[in-house]
Amino acid sequence: MARRGGCRSSYYFFAREQLPELQRRGLPVTRVVDAIPYCSQAWASLTQEEKMIYTEKARKWNKKKCSQKTVKETCNLAHPVPACLTEKMPSVTSLPDASAMSWENDQAVVADIFYFLNIYSHGKLPSHCEQRFLPCEIGCVRYSLQDGIMADFHHFIDPEVPPRGFRYHCQAASDATHKIPISGSHLSRACYAVVLRELLEFVQPARGVRPYFYCRSNDRFRINWCLNRMASITGIESHLELLAVEDLVLEMYRKKYQKEPSKTWLCRELDAVLWDFTSNTRCKWHEENDILCCALASCKKIAYCISKSLASVYGVSLTAAHLPLQDSDYGESTNTKMVILDTARFQKMKAEGSGCDRRFASPSQDQEFLPSNCDSPRGAKTSLYGISTMRGRGITRLLKSASDLSKSFSN
Repeated sequence: MARRGGCRSSYYFFAREQLPELQRRGLPVTRVVDAIPYCSQAWASLTQEEKMIYTEKARKWNKKKCSQKTVKETCNLAHPVPACLTEKMPSVTSLPDASAMSWENDQAVVADIFYFLNIYSHGKLPSHCEQRFLPCEIGCVRYSLQDGIMADFHHFIDPEVPPRGFRYHCQAASDATHKIPISGSHLSRACYAVVLRELLEFVQPARGVRPYFYCRSNDRFRINWCLNRMASITGIESHLELLAVEDLVLEMYRKKYQKEPSKTWLCRELDAVLWDFTSNTRCKWHEENDILCCALASCKKIAYCISKSLASVYGVSLTAAHLPLQDSDYGESTNTKMVILDTARFQKMKAEGSGCDRRFASPSQDQEFLPSNCDSPRGAKTSLYGISTMRGRGITRLLKSASDLSKSFSN
């Protein structure tokens, strides 16, 4: 039976070296896979310098294997890889961080074009594995504060074979997030070469103009690794560097106000679930299967957040390209801080007033504590009569009401 191809780890080469010794000791080992369970203690006792020897062996073997696989796949393609893929990708030297960016004026900020990128993987493999991620989905949007989302790019990626023993780990991680199956599905998947070629065509960097790619800071390592992995296998040299979108937003605020907001507030804004279920946000497959985690949706929600937070700051009128249709009408008027401040005010006035008076207050009196132009938070149900002071639920609330009613009659 032919061995399934794949990358080999440093531990594999260590076990292969220990195979003769294990056989000499009379252990039932004939292949490297049989020797692996017997080598864990010996491997753990090695120093980092000793492990580096096997790591280097694995790196050389995997590099040679990947180059042979690339040549074979290129020869078997029904549609040969275009000649441009054999050339180097135009060298783009990105800024080390967004704080070094400078705009001449507000109009330059509004007209500047940004690319928000995300790549999902079938889980994250341990650090001792040569293959840390299995790219399975990529999403990217072209955005400017002036025009909103101008175009989007999305592909499901044909993943590599998971390392031996990690298939369940990878599928379990997928099931907990984006739910993309490793194999056996009818999803239209693209190989690494097609993904990188079409991503480059989507960006279309003009001569002397460098496109800015942004992602969430906690996703940067994964996306960078996946891009470098695809580039090394296809032979495309890429020097694109990802920047943190948090730094971009802070810099845009700093440009306007000469001071920056709290990073905690910013991360909370970017983590908002306000647009999780809005239409035309997720890809078709995730939308049809009602799955929240989608690489394309994560990029669009970054654009929505920036539009909602900064459009009014720079005097930009919101359109359907900035926010989903059902959100664009109230995007400028919604103020979550008003809800919080009003709650504090209500609690203060409730403490000053008597509980009995508030319990039998009219609906119009309850409504005066809510600002007329403040909508309730999306997804939260509010009472027709404003904020209720009744505590408890179900039978507890019913008994409390009955008790209060009997007291009122007895008085």
